[in-house]
Parts: sequence; C-alpha cells; structure tokens
Amino acid sequence: MPKLSSTVFLNPRPWLFVGLGNPGDKFTGTRHNVGFELVDAFAKSQGISMDSFHCKAIFGKGFVNGVPVFLAKPQTYMNLSGESCGPLASYYKLPLNRVLVFHDDMDLPCGVLRLHPKGNHGSHNGLKSVIYHFRGNREFPRLRIGIGRPPGQMDPKAFLLQKFNARAQGRIDAALQEGVVALEQVLSKGLTESARCFNKEQKYKHIRLQTMPV
Repeated sequence: MPKLSSTVFLNPRPWLFVGLGNPGDKFTGTRHNVGFELVDAFAKSQGISMDSFHCKAIFGKGFVNGVPVFLAKPQTYMNLSGESCGPLASYYKLPLNRVLVFHDDMDLPCGVLRLHPKGNHGSHNGLKSVIYHFRGNREFPRLRIGIGRPPGQMDPKAFLLQKFNARAQGRIDAALQEGVVALEQVLSKGLTESARCFNKEQKYKHIRLQTMPV
C-alpha cells in the first residue's frame, strides 16, 4: 500500500483591507482620507482594480502571492464607516482578525505608521463606528497613519479636512509606500511577525521626525 503524504494543502484565508475616509472630490487629499490613499496605493501596486461597489464601498479583489485580498473604501462618510465594514466582514464570513483597517491618527507624527493587532478607537469617529458595527468587538487589526497634531489653537475638525502642505505630503507619500510593503509582509508572514519588525522601524522614524516641522 502506498504511503500517504502527511502534507496538507490548505487554501489561504482571505484578508479584508479597509481604508477609512470621506467620499467626494472635495475630500480628496485631506488628512482624514489617508486611509483611502493607502488602499489606492496598495491596489495600484498589486494591479487590483477598484472598479466595483459592494456593501456601500468602492471595492476590489485579487490575489497577492496566492492570498485572496478584498479592498474597500466605505462611501458612507467617515462617521458611518461601520455600516460598510460590518456587512463586508459578514458577507465574506471573515473573523475580525482578518479585517485590517487603515486610518489617520493625530497622535503620531506626520508620516509615521504603526501596525497593531487590536486597540481602542482613540476618539476616532470612523473607528467608533466600525467597533459599533462589529458588535463592540475591538479585536481587529489596524494600520495607523500619522498626520500630526493641529498647530496652535486650530480646531481639530478643520485640521482633518485640510489638505497637506508640500512637505507633509512628501512624508505621507513616503509613508504610503512603506505601508504597501508592510501589507505585503502581513500577507506573506502574518500580522504578528510583520508588526514586530515594522513597528521597530517606525519607532526610529518617530524619534527622528517628532521634532521636525511640517
């Protein structure tokens, strides 16, 4: 009798990458929309077309080194992002640890990123909505994209809806490319190992950039 191989071939589990932002041309390029920009940068890098609409989101899907990936940009406006994220995760029957959310973060210097397996909403209204529509579950990974804090007494809401100046945009452009590489690592090595290496690199970048003006 022939010996049976002990190798088991499993289909890779899919990932859903969701970038948070506001729809419409007037919000394009604003600080609050960097989540959208990272989805676009990743889609472009992998040749994935964002040409369909699904669960209230601009949507694309493809394979990255054999791993199925769904990409989404909710069109609900930021504060209702969960109305898209919740149904998407349910539709594809994804555990929340396979739903990675990209969002802007004022607590990080402009252009600094962090990759976390879970966390709080940090007063981010988009994340509040996502958590609400995940039935209060916060056990989903997120990629934080630093945009810095508003200068002086500037209203944070006005700051979020402002476009980047040239120097800040340069930092964001570089950060988006770093984010694309980090996402490729997540797909090939898993979240835990990727986050450990990536956050170490970003920690040194944080130290370097935190005192530099933008």
